[in-house]
Amino acid sequence: MGNYFHSVELNADKCCGCTNCLKRCPTEAIRVHGGKARILPERCIDCGECIRICPHHAKSAYSTKIEEIGNFKYTVAIPAPALFGQFNGLDNIDFVLTGLKKIGFDHVFEVSRAAELVSEATRRLIKEDKLKKPIISSACPSVVKLIKIRFPELCDNVLNLLAPIEVAAKIARREAMEETGLPTEDIGIFFITPCPAKVTEIHSPNYAEKSEVDGAIAISKIFPELAHAMDHLEEVEPIAQSGLLGIGWATSGGEAAAMLGDKYLAADGIENVIRVLEELEDEHIRDVDFIELNACSGGCVGGVLTVENPYVAQARIHNLRKYLPVSLNHIDEGKSLDDMMWTEELTFDADIFRLDEDIIRAMEMMSQMEEIHKGLPGLDCGSCGAPTCRAMAEDIVRGKAKETDCIHKLKAKIQSVYDQLKNTI
Repeated sequence: MGNYFHSVELNADKCCGCTNCLKRCPTEAIRVHGGKARILPERCIDCGECIRICPHHAKSAYSTKIEEIGNFKYTVAIPAPALFGQFNGLDNIDFVLTGLKKIGFDHVFEVSRAAELVSEATRRLIKEDKLKKPIISSACPSVVKLIKIRFPELCDNVLNLLAPIEVAAKIARREAMEETGLPTEDIGIFFITPCPAKVTEIHSPNYAEKSEVDGAIAISKIFPELAHAMDHLEEVEPIAQSGLLGIGWATSGGEAAAMLGDKYLAADGIENVIRVLEELEDEHIRDVDFIELNACSGGCVGGVLTVENPYVAQARIHNLRKYLPVSLNHIDEGKSLDDMMWTEELTFDADIFRLDEDIIRAMEMMSQMEEIHKGLPGLDCGSCGAPTCRAMAEDIVRGKAKETDCIHKLKAKIQSVYDQLKNTI
């Protein structure tokens, strides 16, 4: 099926085969066999729901170690606006930005600055009426991947603008090269990330061959050292150049509100996102120009790599925005948006669900799958190690499971054998 990079990882030694993750996964990317879970890499969207739900902490997310900034001569931190919601009583983001410099970064460029540019570019594209509506935001990589593997008809609706982290990385790299005279390979750009999907997107982007970002450090990993540095600042540098529109991207509805119109919709939480996408696919949602979807509840502040309760962080972001101007970053009039656009087209990943390369054999397997599915109890209990009876039927025709893995089918078979033996006595 190909090579897949994923930030979400499974520690089999900690896994107890409890099936909590199995039932929660939105793309049926998990199976449990032999008392251990297994993640199907071709279906995982790195949403982090399995990390969130696992009571045994068997799931975790890979992210860059802060020590890796030492591999570059000049480093730039590009913090997600969700980072600012992690600190109690924060009324000036310069404390956070200065703290990042104190723990080792040479420069800081807020992703919220780039978010304002992306919002302005989106407004321009909407005004030019060149995009298929409703336009679906491409900011959440889990949502983009979800559409890619489950909602093929909506691929053309996804906004083909780079996410703010990529725009921020591009600008930060260009400015660093101009300021230092260093070549691009000596400059390291590190995203301070709230979620594993961003880590995966940096290593394996949907929109280009290569990301401009060199690494992604989890907020949860950097928080203790950063908080300590902030507590011992002797001087706070005036670094911040973000307005309330950019900072607002940290929470659900922030990006949609930045459209400055009323024909938008915002949904957060993977189950709500799927419901919206299903209704979009069925053409039940109309009179909407722009749709913002976040896989995490509350928006990026709800990412599994944060440290604060998402609703507390959300309230802090809203309070912080009160002290900010509307927007401090703008695209020069008449400037082309080409350097902000995707270079790769988003297409449906049909290989994920193909049962066989031979179309005739695939159709035969599909027919077998339907027959097997009819014979299963339809309880979707997960006891067999698959999330649904349909997924179980698919696993059987693929040769990865057998019918007696279903506890109800096994019980019926044992009863049948018992009855036969009873009648012979």
